[in-house]
Amino acid sequence: MKKYPIIFTGAGPGAPDLITVRGMKALDAADYILYAGSLVPEAVLTWAGDGVQKVSSAGMHLEEIVDAMAHARNKGLKVVRLHTGDPSLYGAIAEQMLLLDRRQIPYEVIPGVTAAFAAAAALKVEYTVPEQSQTLIFTRISGRTPVPEKESLESLAAHKASMAIYLSAGMAEQVQKILAAAYGPKAPVAVAYKVSHPEERTIVTLVERLAQTMAENGINRLALIIVGPFLDTAQDARSLLYDRTFAHGYRGKT
Repeated sequence: MKKYPIIFTGAGPGAPDLITVRGMKALDAADYILYAGSLVPEAVLTWAGDGVQKVSSAGMHLEEIVDAMAHARNKGLKVVRLHTGDPSLYGAIAEQMLLLDRRQIPYEVIPGVTAAFAAAAALKVEYTVPEQSQTLIFTRISGRTPVPEKESLESLAAHKASMAIYLSAGMAEQVQKILAAAYGPKAPVAVAYKVSHPEERTIVTLVERLAQTMAENGINRLALIIVGPFLDTAQDARSLLYDRTFAHGYRGKT
C-alpha cells in the first residue's frame, strides 16, 4: 500500500479564493482533511474533492490530532492538515511536526496568506513607508500563552515600526496602554476584524480610543490591531524605485 506525506496547508485569511493554487490543488486531491474548525471557514472546504472525509480538529488535543493524521495515512489516504492563514505563523505546527518526526512520518508544508496582508489590502495601505518604517513586526501581547520578556509588546512597540498585533483583541485595554506610551495617544491605529470574510470590518481610530472603539463594535476576538507610520495619511513619502532621477539596471536617469 502506498503511503503519502501529510500536507500542512495554509487556508489563507478566510475568503475561499485567497488560498494558494497549490493549496487548492492539495484540497482537491485529498482523501482526508483535518481542518482547524474553530478558525478555518467552511467555505474554504469547497475546494475539497468529491467523497473526501472532512474532520474538524476544534475539539482535539495535540496527540489526538497527530493520531488522526497518522491513522488516515496508514490507511493509504492522502491527508491534508488545513490551518488558517499561513501555518508557520501562530499555527502550532512545530509541535505537530515534532511528533510526526518521532513516528518517522513524512510531511510537507504549503504556505498561505496571513491575515496581516489581507488587512493591508482591505485598508489599502503599505506597511513599509520610505523614510518612515522599513520594518513590519508580527507579534501578540502576553496572555494565556506567555511571550518571552525580550519580545514583550512594550519592547517591540518602542521601535515605533509598523506592527500587526495578533491574538490580542481580548486585551484591548492593555494593548492601548502600551501603544499610547510608544506611538502616542493621538496616533492612528486600525482594527481589522475577520478580514476577507463576509463579516469583514476595518476601523481606523486613535490609540486613545482603541479599547472603547472595539467595545462599541463588539470586537473582542478574530481581529488584528495594526499600528505604525503607514496609517498617517498626511505623509507623502516616496521611494527611490520610481523616482525619475534614480537609475538602476532597467532604467536610466530621465
